[in-house]
Amino acid sequence: MMMIPQSMSRTILVVDDDPHIRQLLVFALAKAGLESIEAPDGEQALAMAYSHAPDLVVLDINMPRMDGLEVCRRLRAEGEVPILFLSSRDDEIDRVLGIELGADDYVVKPFSPREVVARVMAILRRTGSQAQAQATGAAEPAMRQGRLSLDLDGWRADWAGHEVSLTVTEFSILKLLAGTPAKVFSRDAIIDRLHGPSFAVTDRTIDSHIRNLRGKFGAVGGSDVIETRAGIGYRLGPCTGGGG
Repeated sequence: MMMIPQSMSRTILVVDDDPHIRQLLVFALAKAGLESIEAPDGEQALAMAYSHAPDLVVLDINMPRMDGLEVCRRLRAEGEVPILFLSSRDDEIDRVLGIELGADDYVVKPFSPREVVARVMAILRRTGSQAQAQATGAAEPAMRQGRLSLDLDGWRADWAGHEVSLTVTEFSILKLLAGTPAKVFSRDAIIDRLHGPSFAVTDRTIDSHIRNLRGKFGAVGGSDVIETRAGIGYRLGPCTGGGG
């Protein structure tokens, strides 16, 4: 399997078949101090992801030759580079499918370049804690519940000794729940903790991330990693491997 190499730089791969949109985003990202590389279609996006190892991919869904959903699917088969989808207003099903394929977030067209940059920075902040801890030598303690173990320093999730590969957003949600295991978090509270109160993220997006987490842990026997409290939200489950 071809592995996407790791990069220490903060480089964003911007993928959209509209050159005007790419230009707007590259300019806005540069103002925020981020380097950008561009791809006009999915096939070139994959080639650049493998050769340049970007820290994050801003990925349009509707493109010729290979759409963003297929690009996301292939990137997720190779690694966990964060992905931010760009989606048209009438593509809610595609947006949810994109999250279920492993995207970390999405922005709806037409969008403000500032909003895209804000969401990019939010994702990079979540990944940046790992690099900062490695640079300073500081290590965060592991979180454990039942058969679940979270290595906060290495951003690694394990179930009964088996690593479970998570996206940045999936790990961040699980870390939030594990930090206060007795607390039930509403969807709005999860959104606020991950993005801030000004971000427009739908409940369906959070539900999709939770569904991803349950599917990944369920595949290794962790069917009770997250509990639902009807009408309230989610909390960490007992993580014993029993049904729930």
